[in-house]
Amino acid sequence: MSLTKKRLNANQIKLIAIIAMTVDHLTWAFFPGTQAVWYVFALHIIGRLTAPIMWFFIAEGCYYTRNIWKYAGRLFIFAFISHFAYNFAFGIPFLPFSSGSLFNQTGVMWSLAWAVVLIAVQRDERFPKLVKILAFPVICLISFPSDWSCIAVMCPFFLYQHRGNFKAQSIDIVLWTFVYAAVFFIFLDKLYGVLQMFTFLTIPILAQYNGERGKTILGTKWLFYIYYPAHLVIVGIIRLALNGNVPIIFSS
Repeated sequence: MSLTKKRLNANQIKLIAIIAMTVDHLTWAFFPGTQAVWYVFALHIIGRLTAPIMWFFIAEGCYYTRNIWKYAGRLFIFAFISHFAYNFAFGIPFLPFSSGSLFNQTGVMWSLAWAVVLIAVQRDERFPKLVKILAFPVICLISFPSDWSCIAVMCPFFLYQHRGNFKAQSIDIVLWTFVYAAVFFIFLDKLYGVLQMFTFLTIPILAQYNGERGKTILGTKWLFYIYYPAHLVIVGIIRLALNGNVPIIFSS
């Protein structure tokens, strides 16, 4: 498909992502746990569109930003803010690991910020080769406890490396999602593991990306940063109203 036939700009695709994310998170609030009910599962499938879009545009952001370290800094600021919103939304203790779990201790923004750091380190010639090598296991370990774990570091990294080769980027999305899904299927939650594989539905949407940013939505370039923690606070309020102060993510 030629570039002129591609119909979606970055802001339009990001809008799809936040709509899908909102549907997914509200579904957790109204239907706690990973429920084997077709309409609940279908709503969560819609939510699988979000993560690969976030990964893809982290890679794009690293390519287009004038200062990649400032870009990482902005993400870390919002990761800190979003930590409290994410944990409030899903009934997770604010203090990491206090529940005894190693997974989902904070939101995906934490991993995305570290993805930018990894890309920055790898492309900066000032860092010695040893630092570049060690950056992979160290950053994966640091980002492991967040939503989507270190997958949300590694996939954006490879999407950046394969920029301009959409076939390779599609393989990146499927491959890294499979790793995450396999871990959940084997060790934690089989139904949730199966659910993750539906991220492949994002690929036809990203294939329509025309390389343009598009018009600023609602007059602010910060919309996508602000919306993430803001909608999570609303989800948390709904969780408390419907379910009380109990965790609502994954099956019990």
